[in-house]
Amino acid sequence: MAEKLMKYADAVKQFDPVIGLETHVELSTNTKLFCPAHVEFGGDPNTQLTPVSLGLPGSLPVLNEAAVDYAIKLGLALHCEIAEWSQFSRKNYFYPDMPRNYQISQYDKPTNGNGYLDVELDDGTIFRVPIERAHIEDDAGKNTHVGGADGRIEGADHSLVDYNRAGVPLIEIVTKPIEGVGDRGPEIAGAYMRTLRDIVRALNISHARMEQGNMRADVNVSLRRNPTDPFGTRSETKNVNSFRGIEKTIQYEIRRQAAILNDGGEVLQETRHWDEASQTTAGGRVKSDADDYRYFPDPDLVMLHITKEHIERLAAQMPEMPRERRNRLQGEWGFSDLEMRDVVNADALDLIEATVASGASAAGAKKWWLGELSREANAKGVSLEELPVTPADVAEVEKLIADGKLNDKLAKQTVSGVLAGEGTPAEVVAKHGYQVVSDDGALVAAVEEAMAANPDVVEKLKAGNMKPMGAIIGAVMKATRGQADAKAVNKIVMERLHA
Repeated sequence: MAEKLMKYADAVKQFDPVIGLETHVELSTNTKLFCPAHVEFGGDPNTQLTPVSLGLPGSLPVLNEAAVDYAIKLGLALHCEIAEWSQFSRKNYFYPDMPRNYQISQYDKPTNGNGYLDVELDDGTIFRVPIERAHIEDDAGKNTHVGGADGRIEGADHSLVDYNRAGVPLIEIVTKPIEGVGDRGPEIAGAYMRTLRDIVRALNISHARMEQGNMRADVNVSLRRNPTDPFGTRSETKNVNSFRGIEKTIQYEIRRQAAILNDGGEVLQETRHWDEASQTTAGGRVKSDADDYRYFPDPDLVMLHITKEHIERLAAQMPEMPRERRNRLQGEWGFSDLEMRDVVNADALDLIEATVASGASAAGAKKWWLGELSREANAKGVSLEELPVTPADVAEVEKLIADGKLNDKLAKQTVSGVLAGEGTPAEVVAKHGYQVVSDDGALVAAVEEAMAANPDVVEKLKAGNMKPMGAIIGAVMKATRGQADAKAVNKIVMERLHA
């Protein structure tokens, strides 16, 4: 049965939304958090295991130093206070895909706390998101439900468990309640997640591929009548793994909760799940509080001591942060604020930078990635970086255009060939014989034939009306199978007109 929803505009007029995000970032270490099992996405099920990641009796965890350094770097980027002493605790809960049946996490003594992240919205507004903590923990495995629809547990007759992911190091970034969002809650959450993704990539601590589960968020939403009122009862939508899904989750929950409160009902504190197909959330279990997890310090792990000197060494290694990088590149490329915003929103910044580094102009790189290639990605439902074309390929096509060997039409055909797996741009050009007609004699002959076939157009051109020039150029293009240089054709026509 469909849930009652209030119109979004009405909901944010009547209620003050408060949101919160708990973001899990999977670290790109070579091995797991507490054992030497290899970490690799897409490996055969249950092949990346040790006695520790299987939770076998007598196995003891040993902390991964690289994971701690990654956490400290992220803490610095999020303006957090780095604790000199932090502690790992056992979080007790029935995890069907966690073999030891508890998670090792940080509870009351996290490594990073009390930070913030400034995010830029589409109109240039800067919104500060307060960070409660960014703590270290290990991940659970993965359940695959068999027999139901779309891999869901509903209707499944059995489930398979893959423990490869069990023990993979995570950082969980927990915001404080984000207040004052008004009607921009979904936009703020999306901007926050994109900024966070850019930061962990800049730090080179995570691939942050949401479609692979490297980065996912639990989305908390509550409503209250006035900003001065206590927080309302929140829902927590678990493991949303797309920017659009996070934005849509917040919008849906605001509409759902507003309808309940407007009818005099009470919002249930529960976990929920986002259904991409129906664009709705669905109720799960009643939400547990911290006491229910029976946290206690893990007796197999000593407290983590992080010295001031160690923090200073890591701080000296910090790379350029995304906002500073964007400002620098915008200046180097000469893009307007709107152009740069389009690049960022298209998730094309890295690709354009790599294309420029391969020899293309910034304008040429932007034209391809935000034009032809963006349309191709949208049509296939994939990200730009998933397309089978590299920045070097795009730069090579741009060079062929600059050298006069390809025109725009042939360039598009060449890129289509690359996308189809026919090889590099040079190989596609050679295979299909794509080449601008550069033989002056052949081009002159084609132009003269086109002019002879269109005497009325020629008369208009002689009279100074240049609008019909396209008819001559089109005829030449047809005669040369699209391989003529339009500028050269235009030049020859003008020479013939004034001969």
